[in-house]
Amino acid sequence: MRVVWSPRAIERTTEIAFHIASERPEVAAAWVDELFANVADLRHHPQRGRRVPEVGRAAIREVVHGSYRVIYRLDPTRLSVLTVRHGRRHWDPGEVQTAD
Repeated sequence: MRVVWSPRAIERTTEIAFHIASERPEVAAAWVDELFANVADLRHHPQRGRRVPEVGRAAIREVVHGSYRVIYRLDPTRLSVLTVRHGRRHWDPGEVQTAD
């Protein structure tokens, strides 16, 4: 299964990495590397994530990476990372496209 990162997910990941680096620069690169490894593993186990409660659709799932939610859409041939959000922040599903 192919993993595709949306521009929003890349933007959020970059923002989070810069935020982490402002306080703990030595941790930021490791956090990003671990995030990408965690998501890459979803190629082999795409159902590992749970359904996103705000959406309630089987195709919209999430995995937790530290304090962050990685929200993705599962299609027959690809997994699309939609966004990365801090777990304490409210997520409005309308901020990303959840269906083609």
